[in-house]
Amino acid sequence: MLERSLFDVIQKKLFKGKTIILTGARQTGKTTLIQNLLDALEDVLVLNCDEVIVREKLSNPNTSELKQIIGNAKVVFIDEAQRVTNIGLTLKLIHDQIKKVQLIVSGSSALELANEINEPLTGRKWEYQLFTISWEELINHLGYLEAISQLEQRILYGMYPDVINSLGEEEDILYELSDSYLYKDLLTYKGIRKPDLLDKLVRALALQIGNEVSYNELANLLQVDKNTVQAYIDLLEKSFVIFKLPAFSRNIRNEIRTGKKIYFYDTGVRNAVISDFSPMEFRTDKGALWENFLISERLKSIKYKKKRAKMFFWRTTTQSEIDYIEEVGKELNAWEFKWNKRSKVKTPLSFKNQYKVEAKPITPENFNDFLSF
Repeated sequence: MLERSLFDVIQKKLFKGKTIILTGARQTGKTTLIQNLLDALEDVLVLNCDEVIVREKLSNPNTSELKQIIGNAKVVFIDEAQRVTNIGLTLKLIHDQIKKVQLIVSGSSALELANEINEPLTGRKWEYQLFTISWEELINHLGYLEAISQLEQRILYGMYPDVINSLGEEEDILYELSDSYLYKDLLTYKGIRKPDLLDKLVRALALQIGNEVSYNELANLLQVDKNTVQAYIDLLEKSFVIFKLPAFSRNIRNEIRTGKKIYFYDTGVRNAVISDFSPMEFRTDKGALWENFLISERLKSIKYKKKRAKMFFWRTTTQSEIDYIEEVGKELNAWEFKWNKRSKVKTPLSFKNQYKVEAKPITPENFNDFLSF
């Protein structure tokens, strides 16, 4: 069994008086992770909110009814909680009125769940995000040499558990994932009125990884207004499909201050969106794909290890740039990502003079330390 980094983290938080919230994209293994935790516990009640009767009973309950539902259970797991109306108030009632119960909640979308639970559960919860399999988890499962031998496969097909476990069926799984599961929460959300536009936007973003994104240009390309583009991108981010990387600036005159790049949490999904699983040696986008893979994997490490690191890229109006920067307190580190190990890395003089930092090259030969820090 592939052990997840969050398993021990969450296990140590059990029965400490707070509700545990686990979010993340569909098919990342949230239910499996929690079921593995529950296997070692007694008196467990599992409530699957995909079931109509469960949603109805949890939508507008009172304390008496909740006590009847929970009975003698010591642990209550509410799966796909975002599907329940007023779930935040329900969770608050359980937390406040049924003191001896450890409440565990999962959700595959931050669209409704974040809004519903933040205020009612303020000071009452531990919240975690589960990503697809991380590079460090893969090494722990397969061993270093086997994981390294799969590097190109993982860049092309990504890190979804089902993809990793289904040799030869990766493309079918990813097409199914990107066609249905990926958008399931979005398409039922009231803010999505144009599914076709959503597909076109995701494809446009997939073709622009590694480049600075302009909402105005996307709006012109898709023939919609800028506000619609911005709203849909925000929804994609809250559904764990994409994430933003902002520009870094400390107010040097020609630094870009408000720019952003957009990356996919999973490169396999990105490649499915553009229908391209060509080997790296034949790709014109291998540099951008390598960049996306490394930044998304670094993000997992930062989140799981609770590092106080802020993530950026850097660029000037004269097109000097650095792929990736981290700021921890006042300390800066910079990296350039090169798929070709022979590529030279030269730190822009303006950056070096201002920040006294050299950009370090990350290639397939030395990337492991970058991801396993």
